[in-house]
Amino acid sequence: MSFFEYSILILIVVAGGGLSFLFKRLPANGLRIFLSFSGAYLLGISFLHLLPGVYAQQEIEPGYWVLLGFFIQLMLEQLSGGVEHGHIHAHNKAPWNYAFAVMAGLCLHAFLEGMPLAEYAQYYLQHRGHSHNSDHLLFGIILHKAPAAFALGLLLQWSGFRSWTVWGCLVFFSLMSPAGALLASSFHLGAKEEQILISLVIGSFLHISTTILFEADGSHKHRISFLKLGAILAGVALSLATLFF
Repeated sequence: MSFFEYSILILIVVAGGGLSFLFKRLPANGLRIFLSFSGAYLLGISFLHLLPGVYAQQEIEPGYWVLLGFFIQLMLEQLSGGVEHGHIHAHNKAPWNYAFAVMAGLCLHAFLEGMPLAEYAQYYLQHRGHSHNSDHLLFGIILHKAPAAFALGLLLQWSGFRSWTVWGCLVFFSLMSPAGALLASSFHLGAKEEQILISLVIGSFLHISTTILFEADGSHKHRISFLKLGAILAGVALSLATLFF
């Protein structure tokens, strides 16, 4: 990863969280529309780019690791409360351990999904011949990090935490994916380890994206507005477009 890519990972979280101070009363529907777009994109690149990549090799059986990644994300949500896909359950004057639990779940998730970024470009250079495909994973992480940071900022503010505490949490959260990438790059992972990490991230992406899409109606009446349907189709269209660049 380049310095620019590390910077983007950090800045997108700080910017997303910073917007929560400006739009404290943003209608929930507005966040759901953006989440619908990002969830559809995550699902698209998982099937179009990430899964074909890990199944093209014979180092491991990816299915086990994808399934493990799915359930790891499920367990992390017991700590984070689903903030990574836009859930905001505020508690007035929440205790410090509430913020700690949310941060622990979010940071572990961010750290794990950042690790494949260190070797991802080399993986595709060697096995698929498309060095630019590393951008798809990076962009997918960025797309769901922005609303996650926004939701985290709102959650902490609505729960009564001071501004400096909120900013501290946002900055710490912003460093997690770059830290995962830096740690992975220091170990010079082989093809087998790369496959395992990417498979775990695929499982996480599948959980996040399907949760977003299943909850896109917001009313649990199995109906999606035309605006949200348009956002979902736009996300799918963008993921399809990545096949050509």
